[in-house]
Amino acid sequence: MAYRDFQQFIEHLESKGELKRIKAPVSPILEVTEIADRVMKKAGPALLFENVVGNVPRLGSPNPKSAVQGHPSILDGSGGVRTPGTGYGVPGHPESKGGNEATIAQTNSQVRTYDFPIAINTMGSRKRMSMALSCEDFEEHAERIESLLKPEIPERKLEALKKGFALLGELKNVPTKDAKGTALCQQVVWKGDEIDLTKLPVLTCWPEDGGPFVTLPLVFTHDPNTGKRNVGMYRVQIHDEKTCGIHWQMHKTGMRQMEDAGEKRKNLEVCICLGGDPVYNFAAISPLPPGIDEMNFAGFIRRESVKTVKAKTVDVEVPADCEIVIEGYVDPTERRLEGPFGDHTGYYSLADQFPVIHVTAITMREKAVYPATIVGVPPMEDGWMGKAVERIFLPMIRLTVPEIVDMNLPVEATFHNMAFVSVKKKYPGHAYKIMNAIWGLGGLAFTKFVFIFDEDTNVQDIGEVLFRIGANCDPGRDTLHTRGPVDQLDHASVQVGFGGKVGFDCTHKWPGENGFTRDYPKLIRMSDGVKAKIDALWPQLGL
Repeated sequence: MAYRDFQQFIEHLESKGELKRIKAPVSPILEVTEIADRVMKKAGPALLFENVVGNVPRLGSPNPKSAVQGHPSILDGSGGVRTPGTGYGVPGHPESKGGNEATIAQTNSQVRTYDFPIAINTMGSRKRMSMALSCEDFEEHAERIESLLKPEIPERKLEALKKGFALLGELKNVPTKDAKGTALCQQVVWKGDEIDLTKLPVLTCWPEDGGPFVTLPLVFTHDPNTGKRNVGMYRVQIHDEKTCGIHWQMHKTGMRQMEDAGEKRKNLEVCICLGGDPVYNFAAISPLPPGIDEMNFAGFIRRESVKTVKAKTVDVEVPADCEIVIEGYVDPTERRLEGPFGDHTGYYSLADQFPVIHVTAITMREKAVYPATIVGVPPMEDGWMGKAVERIFLPMIRLTVPEIVDMNLPVEATFHNMAFVSVKKKYPGHAYKIMNAIWGLGGLAFTKFVFIFDEDTNVQDIGEVLFRIGANCDPGRDTLHTRGPVDQLDHASVQVGFGGKVGFDCTHKWPGENGFTRDYPKLIRMSDGVKAKIDALWPQLGL
């Protein structure tokens, strides 16, 4: 079923025993993260923090270099902010040793009780991720897409008619629809002096973060040349009551649209949406082919059109069922220091200059819930979001590279760093063809390590993967080194957004392949007859 809004999704999670309400007072500054991180690491439930209380958050960092190795933390052991003196951050200076040498000060002695509960880890398991996508298991959507992509031309009129009706049934709910009447997301409207981003319980996730960050935002923009909508998920840092930073990386559509607006000497209007049907979050992170609208894709997944409404102060259409919408614009010429931020890489992404959103309105539903997530050392909630992307989009990858049997982008490698791929090998050197194909496919272009295996390898089994790597790969012969674009957040690359890649051919070697001239042994397998006999005998063995 499609959810009417985010709160119905929360109710559904609770009805299935998948949500825990937290009534104790908890601060959005570090405390929510510490609780959620422990729960995520133990594959625990979704959490709804109903009593959000904490100090007014620190906006910005007193020392952005605190996230750099060798520099002191901005916090002391008790959680207070270390006030920098003349020696703060200077190697060898007493103030750089940590502890209590430096003055300790809280961010703000004023305590605030927030009006918004915080929901987190709502998609943090295979079951909840499937529930978010309105299905029993998210592989169902992969099967739907695979069926639509089948290229066979029907041979008979009746087959063609059936195929046409099936296609119509799948696609009828794709286009968005105009919401009629008062939209849920605009029941409350803050304009002018009412605008205050700090009234939202935005998380300060990790000790060296540059302040509070919106971590589950749906960022809506329109292409200044074509008018086409783009929805991405880019972190948003709260700078002050009416401005925030937007982390548009160099490879992202939002950055390109802002640059195009800049060439026209125009601002780019933006809406940051929180909540709504959770399928919107999946659509925002999906590696869709160019020209496919994320909200149309969401309509396909949920089997019901997304209803949209025009924002109050900017010409942007947003889902009517969102919990909170932040409206504003970006001046393409303006930059402000953004970060540091404890990122999905498991390390801090360091502070740098990024665009700024000037907020023109904040709208919301009455009694809104604030949706959030945290990222950091995996596994985290985003692991299951990424795994759903991997499984659902595998049919599209196969459309371009049909030799691929299966693929595993390990959560522990933060997805974009490593790919295990099984293939139907047809000729010598086939593994290298597939490596290069993967490095030319959208977001897979950022993959640093690609391992190619024979089709009988279960690439979802890390133990089997390691066995095949060790058994079949000669590093001096079976590797392909190249360079290309990498994730802008990759701190190990030779430069920002550009670095090295390597592919490993872990398949059985064919005669003459890449200079291989020896006989290649068979994999050890027991005969089917013996296995069947022992299967029948097994209950008698007491094992």
